Amino acid sequence: MRDSLAALLFSQGFGTRKACEQLIRERRARTEGDRVFVDEIEWPIVEKAYIVLNKPAGYECSHAPAHWQSVYALLTEQLRNRPVKGGQNGVQAVGRLDQDTTGMLLLSDDGQFLHKMNSPKHHVPKVYRVTCAEDVSEAQVQALLAGVVLDDAPTPVRAAACERTAANEMLLTLTEGKYHQVKRMLAAVGNHVEALHRTKIGRLRLPAELAPGQWSWLSPEQLVLLNSTSIPAA
Repeated sequence: MRDSLAALLFSQGFGTRKACEQLIRERRARTEGDRVFVDEIEWPIVEKAYIVLNKPAGYECSHAPAHWQSVYALLTEQLRNRPVKGGQNGVQAVGRLDQDTTGMLLLSDDGQFLHKMNSPKHHVPKVYRVTCAEDVSEAQVQALLAGVVLDDAPTPVRAAACERTAANEMLLTLTEGKYHQVKRMLAAVGNHVEALHRTKIGRLRLPAELAPGQWSWLSPEQLVLLNSTSIPAA
């Protein structure tokens, strides 16, 4: 029983096998039926971790941040240390959000899930609420829908959907993830991004109950929404 519990704790990121055995010897880890408790806190046992985080400003989506805090510091140590075969330990972010971009960030240690969410071939839409420096014109909306040329590629980049929601605000849906894409697209049509907040990925919206900096496990129902690849309306 001790060996199986130690292996289970190791698989969930509670440290080396030796450290997990130490938790058991110190009676800090125990089972109760099919439930596992560490320091009297129940820990959900999952084969793969799927997390949604409400990213605040001032965090880099990097394990080795250069100028700002790492977004991974907002997670538990166990999520950062989950062993992954053939890859970097711990959960990884689906794409990256700039340090000043806020909102929905998905993280997982499931390589297939990460690939599907990241790959432009799967056309998983991501919706952003964009606050602009100047009022948004209908001409700018139409230009974003028609496609704009960025400085690193000759092929126009198009918004999958674009809706003006206030004088200087829009909802913009993209199915690609180019570097600083929203900011560069707005600059290409003669405007400037003042604030950027991701509200939705696929059919899943950022849960309203998640405050900035908070995260939660994704439910099976939420994963079903994410695994639907058809492009929804913004």
